[in-house]
Amino acid sequence: MKTFTLDEAQSLLPVLESLLKRAIESKNAADQVESDLADLAQRIYLAGGMYIDAAQVAKQRTEMDVHLQRMRETIAEIDAIGVQVKDIETGLLDFPCRIDDEVVLLCWRMGEPSIEHWHTVESGFKGRQPVDERFRRRSNSNNRPN
Repeated sequence: MKTFTLDEAQSLLPVLESLLKRAIESKNAADQVESDLADLAQRIYLAGGMYIDAAQVAKQRTEMDVHLQRMRETIAEIDAIGVQVKDIETGLLDFPCRIDDEVVLLCWRMGEPSIEHWHTVESGFKGRQPVDERFRRRSNSNNRPN
């Protein structure tokens, strides 16, 4: 598992924020197409059947699949960097970090100006604590791969 120093994680935020925005846009677009298809299914049900443009419906399903694939690829790109996507809806990311011979997670949510929180692997987001001096004094040279 790759681990990051606070500085390393912080330096990745502009790229990660861009990737997250792309994933969220793709998810939202897929959700909209899915909603449109669900509305159509509801109208068909309520009308007891109706003529539909099958080619148009197939096109919408393909469009939804393309958006979902783009979202999955973007999340995989973030994962390949070594960063964990915890919640695509809120843009919540965790960065594994080694402190005092323990792996903890630096925690950042889209919209926050910088990484200011961390939590243990077990405690999750609810256990977020402010970043303290232990994180700030680590230099990039102290990062050890597992």
